[in-house]
Formats: sequence, C-alpha cells, structure tokens
Amino acid sequence: MAKTLDLNSFRIIMPVHIRKAIESDCIRLMELIQQLAVFEKEPNAIRVSLEHFTACGFGSSPCWEAFVATDQNQIVGFALFYTRYSTWRGKRLYLEDLYVTEPFRNQQVGKQLFEKLQQHALDQGYTGMNWQVLEWNADAIRFYKKFDEIHLEDGWLNGYWK
Repeated sequence: MAKTLDLNSFRIIMPVHIRKAIESDCIRLMELIQQLAVFEKEPNAIRVSLEHFTACGFGSSPCWEAFVATDQNQIVGFALFYTRYSTWRGKRLYLEDLYVTEPFRNQQVGKQLFEKLQQHALDQGYTGMNWQVLEWNADAIRFYKKFDEIHLEDGWLNGYWK
C-alpha cells in the first residue's frame, strides 16, 4: 500500500531575524506591550508613556534592553530585559517580558528569542536568568519547560535559568 503525505503533520516555520532593539523600535514595542497587557487581562494597566519608555531604554541612563524578532522588517516579537543582582547568585539577567504576536506563535520565534537571551547572558557574564510567568498561562509554562535547566516555583511562578 502506498503511503500518503499528511500535510497536517508539517509545520511551516516562519523565518525571522533576531536583533537588538533600537530607539526607533519603541513605538512598535509599545504596541506589542499593549497587546501583552490585553492578553494578561490587564488592558488598562499600562501607565508608561512612549517618551518615558524610550528614555529608559535609550536615554542617558538606560535601564532596559530588548531583542526583537522581525519578519520583513516588521517586529513580530520581543524580549525585554534588564540586569538585576541576587545576593545569593550574583549578576542576573531579568526577563521582564517575552511576547510573540499571534500569527508567529508556535513558529519557534519565542524559542529563538529565549535562546538569544541565554546566549547574551552567558556572553555578558551573568550567572543566569530570572523571570515570572502567570500560573494560568499554561502555554508559557509548557514553553519554558522545554528548555534544559529550567526551574519553576509555586505561586506566581518564579523561574530561573541555571
């Protein structure tokens, strides 16, 4: 009997480019942050202005950085992070938000962003990475559990890498 090709078993992986965020990305990043707030059931929680957000990332004393995932020069995902210090573990990368737009989910965009963060942490001498994930966000929890050396705690799940 001849085998038939099951096209449903194939997943098309959309190629994206991962790069460091630049100041002109801030308008799009704020749009995605608003989408994230809606997803997290907090659509009115954002209090940060575009000007403040931009100054804090690209002003005289930046306190955050980000990697963006682009498809044909459109930002389709981001990972925003900063440095924190743990008295027990030393200099750590703190992942504030990782977000991928709906059409690019399940296309390994989040994986590429997360792996870029891990490599950045290693390259910059961080002792690892921390983040939080909402306990009801089963997709995110499944996502993080796919990586080696990931630990998730109870409650407002505090995760750390390494």
